[in-house]
Amino acid sequence: MQSCFFSTSRTTNDGSNETDQEGSNKLSKDKSIKKNLLHENIYTIPNFLTFTRLVSAPVVGYWVLQGNYTDASILFGIACVTDGLDGWIARRFNMQSIVGTIIDPMADKTLMTILTVTLAMQSLIPIPIAGIILGRDAGLILASFYYRYISLPEPKTFKRYWDFSIPSAEVRPTMISKVNTAIQMGYICLSLLAPVFDFTGHIGLDYLGYTCAATTIWSGASYVYTKDAVRILHPPSNIKK
Repeated sequence: MQSCFFSTSRTTNDGSNETDQEGSNKLSKDKSIKKNLLHENIYTIPNFLTFTRLVSAPVVGYWVLQGNYTDASILFGIACVTDGLDGWIARRFNMQSIVGTIIDPMADKTLMTILTVTLAMQSLIPIPIAGIILGRDAGLILASFYYRYISLPEPKTFKRYWDFSIPSAEVRPTMISKVNTAIQMGYICLSLLAPVFDFTGHIGLDYLGYTCAATTIWSGASYVYTKDAVRILHPPSNIKK
């Protein structure tokens, strides 16, 4: 009778132990799961479109400072189109990625921040409103650095910190944040178009600016009080890092 302290095994035709083979296959499967979990494909069309929007931001800002509002408006319009297009492609062709949830709002905020600063420098946006917009964004950026660090799987190295193919946390925009983004884009877009179509200082634009400031403060607070705004990703406990 076999002892109950030993697992049963069978020797295959090539002399290898079947139990060892099963263990090896399980180990390979676990390694594959771990690799798929910690890394994802970031070289997708939606991420490329997002990157082009990120690169276009300083160009738009430069044209604003030069007073070339027409070209700045055209490039800003193209950036807005890519903002909607990359999301549609990602959903339609199943190209969503965790890194996309990070760099997409990053590209939007970079574009909006540069435009806010340059338009304020050109006196097309009141400085107090620009300060509220920039203050909220600065707070969110600092928070994103913090959450990236605490959620990054071990080892927490400098190289792995900036390797965005390793997802660690997922940002879920709140409803008021989405509303605020739309209002901000509308306000900044109209402020950019104002010198082109000569409606600078219109009272409707002023009221839109006040609304933008109010929703900006509200949306910033929503990330603090909404529990699922940021979701930290963890690998399964049975997968060793």
